[in-house]
Amino acid sequence: MITPFSGSGGLDLDGAQRLADRLVSAGCDGLVLSGTTGESPTTSDTEKAELVRAVRDAVGARATIVAGVGTFDTRHTVELASDAEKAGADGVLVVSPYYSLPPQDALEAHFREVADACALPVMLYDIPGRTGVRIEPDTLIRLAEHPRIVAVKDCSADFLGAQKVLARTALAYYAGCDEHNLALYAVGAAGYVSTVANAVPEHMRAVLDAFDAGDTAEAARLQRRTAELVESMMASGLPGAVTAKALLGDLGLPAGPVRPPLRPAGRDTVAGLRAAHDRLTA
Repeated sequence: MITPFSGSGGLDLDGAQRLADRLVSAGCDGLVLSGTTGESPTTSDTEKAELVRAVRDAVGARATIVAGVGTFDTRHTVELASDAEKAGADGVLVVSPYYSLPPQDALEAHFREVADACALPVMLYDIPGRTGVRIEPDTLIRLAEHPRIVAVKDCSADFLGAQKVLARTALAYYAGCDEHNLALYAVGAAGYVSTVANAVPEHMRAVLDAFDAGDTAEAARLQRRTAELVESMMASGLPGAVTAKALLGDLGLPAGPVRPPLRPAGRDTVAGLRAAHDRLTA
């Protein structure tokens, strides 16, 4: 989920509650707060906790809340995990430490230390394009032995590696790139963590519903229908936080500006996003 801000750049908790309620009512059974799309690098520790509390008040027990707590500092990540637990999160999302490029043994130790210190279930977040370091499949397999490391959000684009982990662990595997949602689900993934669903939750949910109903041809058709909007939002050269907020704002939904160093989408980009959205939802 994006993190809505007011026009002046402050945290818009009322907007966050309205957006969370809309997403859950439209079929999202879980919300990930303070992830990459939630602009977590530019929100304070206090804001992250306030966001969890506000969204919990809005959705109650209707959806699982997973709070992004990963940083490049193990000690800080442990502190954020504790804050998320106190604020009412059901689980935490822990991204690989970025910039410092830890080797696999150090990466594994980082995740274990966070999981040891946290009473909540842990979802690991593998997104090497942003962090600079991969969580290798063999590392994921070892980490799956930890009782609180239960899930993975996968943005590695390694389909073979994903199947290796699925075959050898009980980890709940989630696609982290919307173009891979159905492909990973078809080989045993638990679902997906979506940026595009901020704008079209019903259409993203419908793909998996069709697959679950046994209509794989319809699931494939629905997945293909989302491709234009997925490309517009996720492959335009702009971060998903920028495109998601641009489209939500144009739709009159809670969004607000992005925080620097991100900059808002230009007028032509917004028009293209809206056109792709309208073709999908027509």
